[in-house]
Amino acid sequence: LKWSGQFDNQKRAFQRLILIVPLSLALMFLLLFWSFGNFRQAWLQLALLPFPVFGGMVALNIAGMSFNVSSAVGFIALFGIFTMNDVLMISHINNLRKEGVILKNAVISGATHRFRQILMTSSVAILGLVPASLSTNIGSDVQRPLATVIVYGLIFGTIITLTVLPALYYMMEKRFLNKSE
Repeated sequence: LKWSGQFDNQKRAFQRLILIVPLSLALMFLLLFWSFGNFRQAWLQLALLPFPVFGGMVALNIAGMSFNVSSAVGFIALFGIFTMNDVLMISHINNLRKEGVILKNAVISGATHRFRQILMTSSVAILGLVPASLSTNIGSDVQRPLATVIVYGLIFGTIITLTVLPALYYMMEKRFLNKSE
């Protein structure tokens, strides 16, 4: 018995994704480390990646869709958008700290200054993909899982970026400052 057709194609695609996803996460970590210059902040961003993944998986489950190649590609795109929003937040807070603003004020100012930019970046992607995530027309079996993962994972991820990220950044950097003193 030999399986072929769509099942065989999906199996080959998942084998490629098993290599691509860890490689892309490692590359993201290296780029974040290069951007911020320390492991703490790069690790903080990667540590928050499970939250939008959770939002995307819940959305797939609620919509009755299975995890397939299309939704896996959606998760990769979701990683990129979510990480970009986190970079906006952390880099602005870091710039404020370089200007001499104390940690607490830098986190508060950075979170409020970048609120609109992060909300606009996310809402453009979300609003652009909502029609695809709700579509039931011909061909929607490919675009719907991808769009569903991005839309609902990004909704959840944006909430995390705007609320949890500044708090974790503050706690992490405060702890580092206390240890260095």
